[in-house]
Amino acid sequence: MTDPRRITRLAPSPTGALHLGNARSLLLCWAIGRARDWTVQLRMEDLDGERCNRDSEAMILENLEWLGLDWDGDMIRQSEDIERHRASVVKAADSGRIFECDRSRRALREASEALGAPHEGAPKARSTFELRPSNMQLYRFSQGPHNHRAAIAKGRCTIEDRILGTYSCDPLDMFGDPIVWTRRDTPSYQLAVVLDDAHHGVTDVIRGEDLLPSAALQVRLAELFEVPSPRWWHVPLMRDHEGRRLAKRDDDETLSQMKSRGVRSMHVIQHLAASCGFSEPHPRTATEFAEKIEHESIVSWARQASEEDGDRLPADIQERLKESPS
Repeated sequence: MTDPRRITRLAPSPTGALHLGNARSLLLCWAIGRARDWTVQLRMEDLDGERCNRDSEAMILENLEWLGLDWDGDMIRQSEDIERHRASVVKAADSGRIFECDRSRRALREASEALGAPHEGAPKARSTFELRPSNMQLYRFSQGPHNHRAAIAKGRCTIEDRILGTYSCDPLDMFGDPIVWTRRDTPSYQLAVVLDDAHHGVTDVIRGEDLLPSAALQVRLAELFEVPSPRWWHVPLMRDHEGRRLAKRDDDETLSQMKSRGVRSMHVIQHLAASCGFSEPHPRTATEFAEKIEHESIVSWARQASEEDGDRLPADIQERLKESPS
């Protein structure tokens, strides 16, 4: 069913060129949106000033063009709208929901470990409910070399994911009170995506399943900051033949490197389609991918892959990419 009022977004971080895992998640997001006549935005999540740079941004734009992924309207950079984020934190602080936190990661880890082991997948350095300041003077927003955290609500949060089904957790128990403003004087990733999705009218978020627990946390932040939450669509991660998640920091082959050694984008699209369970003949372009995508098939593939902790690339994927999948 098409609905031009719905909006999704491609949201890469400009910390390097895209690898196959990034490419598949972005292709699925784009194709699901285009198949339904949604608006597709492009947003660079570039708040990490130490790792993000314009060279990486340029590589990502080139990668997207090579894959055939377009977007509607101008590209958005998170870093260019920090004052809007700041105003939201100040407003929340005025209501007594934001507090200063000068504890180091080590201090938080030691304190939270003393209170009990964190859940699997949860950060070890959690600012738990018990660590909230008793001094009400600290519930404010102020400049200085400290973070600011949001005092989120207790209780389980249930996500009805359009692909993976029902997911439930207690974000406070899993993550603790999250940082919303950093000691670098920038919004945190978790807060920025919540505020930006609401500000730009995003109705549907499609991304890797490693961020499914974050969806529950982001719902809690949306409640606290009084903005709407989107619908959630999470897709399986791509792993190498040994089961390791693909990552930029591990120097997995990038689309730019594939292109430079003569790999054709058509073959990349075909292999990505095959990895998603598409039947032959595999689509050769992003447009054909969007035309052929079927919700029920994607759900069936995704749930099976998720149960198996992601699907794995063959060991000889670099050679296989030189031609169509057999």
